[in-house]
Amino acid sequence: MAAAKAAYDVIVIGAGIEGSSSAYNLVKKGKKVLLLEQFPLPHSRGSSHGQSRIIRYAYEEDFYVKMMVDAFPLWKELEEESGAEFYIKHGLFEMHQEDSQSLQNIAANLRAFKVQHEMLTPADVKSRFPAITAGDKCGGIWDPNGGVLKADRALAAYQTVFKRLGGTLRDGEPVTLVTPGDVVTVSTRSGQYTASSLVIAAGAWSGRFCSALGLNVPLDPLRTVVLYWKVINDGASDYAPGKFPCFIDSRTVEDCIVYGFPMQEYPGLVKACLHYGAKIDPDERDKVVGDEWIVEKVKNILASTFKNLESTPSIKEYCIYTNTPDNHAYIDKHPKYPNIVIATGFSGHGFKIAPAVGRAVSELVLKQAPTYNMKPFQLDRFSRKASL
Repeated sequence: MAAAKAAYDVIVIGAGIEGSSSAYNLVKKGKKVLLLEQFPLPHSRGSSHGQSRIIRYAYEEDFYVKMMVDAFPLWKELEEESGAEFYIKHGLFEMHQEDSQSLQNIAANLRAFKVQHEMLTPADVKSRFPAITAGDKCGGIWDPNGGVLKADRALAAYQTVFKRLGGTLRDGEPVTLVTPGDVVTVSTRSGQYTASSLVIAAGAWSGRFCSALGLNVPLDPLRTVVLYWKVINDGASDYAPGKFPCFIDSRTVEDCIVYGFPMQEYPGLVKACLHYGAKIDPDERDKVVGDEWIVEKVKNILASTFKNLESTPSIKEYCIYTNTPDNHAYIDKHPKYPNIVIATGFSGHGFKIAPAVGRAVSELVLKQAPTYNMKPFQLDRFSRKASL
């Protein structure tokens, strides 16, 4: 009996930024693609919504710098294709102790890839950014091309161009079952779809699909709190775009990293958040209690780092991280079903690299030579370590 013919070349589960970028890249390569999203679009239940995400070259890992070298022009290309503007070049200040080894590693990577940057001494920080009162040992890296991606606009741009190029997007349609095989069958509440290949980019819900397909990969969905702080005492000019940068305060331990933006989203408010969160069931995100410790950590760090910010946040919003133990994503083929690609676990820093992720996913699906070093993103990296 002849094998059933697939209706699509590729189905992508999850229309967040990574799934939408993957679908966009595949349809641009001439593939017939179905993009499925469980929630009606636009929505605020996952990891890709909101007004802003930081974009930067500055990374301690060289493989991310390589991805960002590609991502910046690819974001520009998407702006031109979609007619939307969503990148704002505010500059990014990566804050470190002046003698930090991490700071030296980042600088070495930027030099290796010939990325424009500047090393800032504590004296430079004091003179350049009057709002920062971080002390005599706070230096860092100035990444002049860093800034903001307007998240909602960027996501919509991918989906708009994807549909314009012939892709099919179905939202409000949760997937209930994935049946692997040479032809993959995806069942939803509305029907069944078949494809030659499948991409699972379902964010915090990806673990359920992985488990159902026999994969045991560590994933921790976290609810993170997005905080906005009022500027007081006539300090507004020090926090205005052009005077105040996007920043990442990497001087402290991993669970205390604070990042933020100049005043731009809400009048008189600065966005500053903790790069961490409370573990959740993604279907019950808003039932989390006891995350005031996050607000307290941010409050304390802000008090010792910036001046003229109110000590209580004016606005609290929510988002989801999907973390892995090493904070690097999974972007890999299923070991048993090579026509299924997993792209998840971006650990709160995947938005900016989405154009490169989409390229990497499309190369895996189409069995093309990889552009990037994919070893850090392999699905079995933790089980291999455990067996050594």
